[in-house]
Amino acid sequence: MNVLIALLQATQVAPEESSGGDLLTPNGGLMFWTLVTFIVLFIILARLVFPKITAAVEAREKALEDAIEGAKRDREEAAQALAEQKRQIESARNEAQKIIVEGRQTGEQVRAQMIEETRQQQQHILESARREIAQEKERAIAEMRREAIELAIAGASKVIEKNLDDQSNRKIVESFLASIPARETTRG
Repeated sequence: MNVLIALLQATQVAPEESSGGDLLTPNGGLMFWTLVTFIVLFIILARLVFPKITAAVEAREKALEDAIEGAKRDREEAAQALAEQKRQIESARNEAQKIIVEGRQTGEQVRAQMIEETRQQQQHILESARREIAQEKERAIAEMRREAIELAIAGASKVIEKNLDDQSNRKIVESFLASIPARETTRG
């Protein structure tokens, strides 16, 4: 209240003082009405405009905070997704190395198995060839015996024709037959 009284007194200045056009000299009336206008305008703004401005600023502030929080969440989610992807990549890399090692081991096993099978087949073929050679040898020996017997019989028939002595022919055939097994054991 004292302020208003002081302002009113200041506005009642002599007319001759107020007629000066200097802007730097204080004019009480102008100051009073400027202050009254300011207060009225301030009250109107405080009641009608400031709440809306404050609400808009608060809404904007809340939206910014929400956006910042959302960005933080997104950043954290992206970091987690990146970490998960790195783990998956590392896991896939380890799995690939494991598969490569297993593939090499399997390849070596298959190679060793194929080599062993080839050796076994080779051994079987060699044994088969040896049996066939032995059989052919036996057939050849049997064929040679047969021919030798036929030649012996032919020779014996010639001897028999010339020599009708039965006793000597028997000795010749027996000695021949006795010599055949002896040759066989020395050749075998």
